[in-house]
Amino acid sequence: MEKHTFKDGKTTGILSYITIIGLLYAWYTNKQNNNYFTSFHVRQSIGLHILYFANKFIVYGYFGATAGSIGRIGVLILFVLGIISAVQEELKLVPLFGEKFQEWFKNI
Repeated sequence: MEKHTFKDGKTTGILSYITIIGLLYAWYTNKQNNNYFTSFHVRQSIGLHILYFANKFIVYGYFGATAGSIGRIGVLILFVLGIISAVQEELKLVPLFGEKFQEWFKNI
């Protein structure tokens, strides 16, 4: 993978991790540009956002606030690791779920 491709998609890759609106914007602009680096980070971000909402609605609802708070902190750490990976222009998978996110969302 060429380095200039990473630089071209760096901003949208970072933006994909910042709120759901940032994710939607990155996904939409990447549909037009089709940058591999951005696609990688959009797939990671989609998975993390789904994980966040699953934690918010399922873990909090069935296991309580303590478990939900622990899950929230865990997901927040994964978001930070994703942002750091995008800033450093690396294709680093988020721990635990990164491979699955790439597999599940490979059409994006």
